[in-house]
Amino acid sequence: MRIVQKYGGTSVGSPERIARVADRVVATRHAGHDVVVVVSAMGHTTDELISLANAVSPAPAAREMDMLLTAGERISMALTAMAIIARGVDAVSFTGSQAGILTEGRHGDAKIAEIRGFRVEESLAEGKVVIVAGFQGVDPATKEITTIGRGGSDATAVALAAAMGADVCEIYTDVDGVYTADPRIVPNARKLSEISFEEMLELSAAGAGVLMSRSVEFGRRFNIPIHVRSSFNDNAGTWVKETTVEQAIISGIAHDTSEAKVTVRGLPDTPGVAARVFEPMAEQGINVDMIVQNVGQDGSTDISFTVPKASAEEARSIATRAASDLGAGAVEIDLDVAKVSLVGAGMKSHPGVAARTFRTLADAGINIEMISTSTIRISCVVKSSDVQRAVQSLHNEFEPPMITEERGA
Repeated sequence: MRIVQKYGGTSVGSPERIARVADRVVATRHAGHDVVVVVSAMGHTTDELISLANAVSPAPAAREMDMLLTAGERISMALTAMAIIARGVDAVSFTGSQAGILTEGRHGDAKIAEIRGFRVEESLAEGKVVIVAGFQGVDPATKEITTIGRGGSDATAVALAAAMGADVCEIYTDVDGVYTADPRIVPNARKLSEISFEEMLELSAAGAGVLMSRSVEFGRRFNIPIHVRSSFNDNAGTWVKETTVEQAIISGIAHDTSEAKVTVRGLPDTPGVAARVFEPMAEQGINVDMIVQNVGQDGSTDISFTVPKASAEEARSIATRAASDLGAGAVEIDLDVAKVSLVGAGMKSHPGVAARTFRTLADAGINIEMISTSTIRISCVVKSSDVQRAVQSLHNEFEPPMITEERGA
């Protein structure tokens, strides 16, 4: 078999932990498998590098930030390769660009466009374990080093697994797998043995921090099974794959406290107004999540939408300019919001989930400010002070995974 293993920052956070990673990798190689390892920066290295940058510059240049931040993964890859070699197994480390990871997009949030893994393939053919720095690549048009965004090592690993024809991508982290809710909020949350790509994508987008959304997208696109498991024990984790044995009405509940709500009051209710508000945000790369429009009897409309808190002030500035041009009213911003989401493929064929969700929150005295749905997800925006109680109440009501049927039964 050909296996890609990814180790997060906590897994390589110290020499002792790197030694345990090396032991696991060597055992996998001795079992006869080709092994490619993707590593994140050690522990809090990325945060420390960001602090250093902010200490020397009030607004660090994006290019130089990428040059700085990619150093963290280069340290991890070299140390991991050294530890493996010390155990008698030949290994070689590559930066993202050396591994042929080609990117496109702006600094700090580039997208993986292609992987030309010639050097990786050659090294595997020579019997070596290959260690690749996650989170980074090179833009072939500009020859600039770029980073893939926070959590980008997951995307690096799954993309490499697809490019190298791996049988599985193992994501090693500090948790045992994917849980039905955050165990820090819901102590009785259960670990899922498996979950579909579709459900995992929705959970990731809704705030579950176990896997980066882009990594799940790569897995689904190329049908690469992903095994999320702990680097600190040998327990089976959670398999993320195309089809699962069981279909759940509710697989899990996720929450996200990283968004802000922006409201534009008194917009004219005419064609093209929404485009005038949101097109400039798209041009600036601002990710708009939920959108709600309320039309008044006076011919005006209010539009509320959520964006990442890091983009909130920029979004407000853009919305204020649009409101001024359109003769609208005030632009308001609310940082005291959070999103709670229920996800489950069985929602497609089981009515009543939305009604139970809204009743459960009402009984808990929690007001819903915005609602968004897909065929397998229900998301509600509530006050951030209510989000933990919302997650706990919904988990108690539905007790996920709430199973409906076995496929093929």
